[in-house]
Amino acid sequence: MVLEPEGAPPVEVRVEVADTPAARQRGLMFRRHMPRDAGMLFIFPRAEPRSFWMRNTFLALDILFIGADRRVVGVVEHASPLTDDSRAVEADSQYVLEVHAGFARTHSLSTGTPVRFTGLPEE
Repeated sequence: MVLEPEGAPPVEVRVEVADTPAARQRGLMFRRHMPRDAGMLFIFPRAEPRSFWMRNTFLALDILFIGADRRVVGVVEHASPLTDDSRAVEADSQYVLEVHAGFARTHSLSTGTPVRFTGLPEE
């Protein structure tokens, strides 16, 4: 997938897709390593309020919430590993991208950033 921040170069992220209930529930739990340019894309059937926690997740993450219009609707930066705190944003999201902590700031990713899926259906 490609994120296209305003005033900065596009950022390609190699994503592992979590599009089933089981894959979404498991997420990045128990993983200790992930390439710096990689992430996990959670795909849901429709946009609605979403929240994520870091139970059994060993990697500090940035969590980007993406609306049905494929724009970032909110970012949770540096979610601490191994915690049960709920992390959410105010807007509904249909997609959620988890990447290494610091990724969003490094690449100027924020609310409104357009997202383009490559290799995934557009509808």
